[in-house]
Amino acid sequence: MSALRRKFGEDYQVVNTSSSRTFSAPVKRKRQRFVEKNGRCNVQHGNLGGETSRYLSDLFTTLVDLKWRWNLLIFILTYTVAWLVMASMWWVIAYIRGDLSNSGHDPSYTPCVANVYNFPSAFLFFIETEATIGYGSRYITEKCPEGIILFLFQSLLGSIVDAFLIGCMFIKMSQPKKRAETLMFSQDAVISQRDGKLCLMFRVGNLRNSHMVSAQIRCKLIKSRQTPEGEFLPLDQCELDVGFGTGADQLFLVSPLTICHEINTNSPFFDLSQRSLMNEQFEIVVILEGIVETTGMTCQARTSYTEDEVLWGHRFLPVMSLEEGFFRVDYSQFHNTFEVPTPPYSVKEQEEKSPLTSPNPVPIAPTLSSPLLGNRAGRRERLLSADHAEHPEDQASRLPSKLQRMSSTKEEHLWRALKTGTALPGGKASSTGDLSLSIQRLRSSSIPAVRHGQAEEQVKLLSLDLDAEEGDLLKHRQPAAISTIAAATPAPVQFPSAGSRPENSLPAKLRRMNADR
Repeated sequence: MSALRRKFGEDYQVVNTSSSRTFSAPVKRKRQRFVEKNGRCNVQHGNLGGETSRYLSDLFTTLVDLKWRWNLLIFILTYTVAWLVMASMWWVIAYIRGDLSNSGHDPSYTPCVANVYNFPSAFLFFIETEATIGYGSRYITEKCPEGIILFLFQSLLGSIVDAFLIGCMFIKMSQPKKRAETLMFSQDAVISQRDGKLCLMFRVGNLRNSHMVSAQIRCKLIKSRQTPEGEFLPLDQCELDVGFGTGADQLFLVSPLTICHEINTNSPFFDLSQRSLMNEQFEIVVILEGIVETTGMTCQARTSYTEDEVLWGHRFLPVMSLEEGFFRVDYSQFHNTFEVPTPPYSVKEQEEKSPLTSPNPVPIAPTLSSPLLGNRAGRRERLLSADHAEHPEDQASRLPSKLQRMSSTKEEHLWRALKTGTALPGGKASSTGDLSLSIQRLRSSSIPAVRHGQAEEQVKLLSLDLDAEEGDLLKHRQPAAISTIAAATPAPVQFPSAGSRPENSLPAKLRRMNADR
């Protein structure tokens, strides 16, 4: 609807072709802007009363702030009045001294100003003196002290008037307001997603090759609101974050840039949706400030966007292209946008509708009193299965190279001692009692045993009690790499000679546990 109004005007009509009747569409009244598109603030001050005298206290700034037509009028009138007043003073001196009547009749008479006979001649003398032209026919004589005093006063007054008016005109002409004419803002602002977040964006550009030094951009939201206490705040100003914390508000304005305001919980648009945008009434004021590189003066450019100029689900067309040795900016596409898929919901609604996702629970080993424990065989398969342990090569690859070499050397000595039955490094015997419970269980359940003088056969140690097995397993838990190696690499074990019981090789704690069973 707003796009049609912008294209065909505010007073377009909707025609019903079926009944041949014409219905006037409800025309939205044009809202009063706080800041015009050209940056002019639409505010007028009235009922100042006696405060108007404050303008005369700063007369220079008052003259600079006036429009050009008033400045030119004041410039012309000031010089004209000054010339007429000073010329009249010279004529009065000549009239009082009698120069007007005696200068042409008596050759021996010395006038105050030579060749001044009337007012036009007095006016020409003043102009020649003020402009330092000096044609030579009119001059002050030494017989006129009052003329010398008036000449000094004329010189001082002329210098003051020249400095004041010429300085005022120079400042008026060198104001950086015209530099803001070459700083462009996009006609519309857009709302779409960027990096997975809903953002309000608009575009700025610099038409000149000269840079804006220390360019900084700020945004203000102008919206009337009512406080919880009942106070009505017309045109309340709220700051829009455009990267103040990250430094994104400091611009390197060489090519057109897209300014982005992220809509989050701290944004005043947190509950703004596509539907509520049609009923909202606000104005976004954009202020771009910087130092003009050529003059060193501070320049400020302003514009604003009303709710009708904010397009939901649009994105700006790219304007940069790479040419032969340089980058080209196509300003014909500066204001153009295109539609993109954008959720019509506000950020608040999206957060309320999105399910609360929690990370996957970390598996925890069951305790002794856990009712989820199954039979002993299934539990042993779960605990001793290689699927539930990290692969030793993967875990070893995470270690530094020096630790990997030390670990591999230690494992080789361990398995060599287990195979041969010799003592481990450090003087300890390599009996099954020296190993932890998990290693003994692995070896006893998966490694074939060989007796002296008999055929090979599999021998399994007696199963431990359920509670004792679980408790001892938690106490003597070994790294996953050792458990996997023990399960994956079988090695023959020599049991004691005939006549001795296998339980005698177990530690005293395990023998007591088997006796209790």
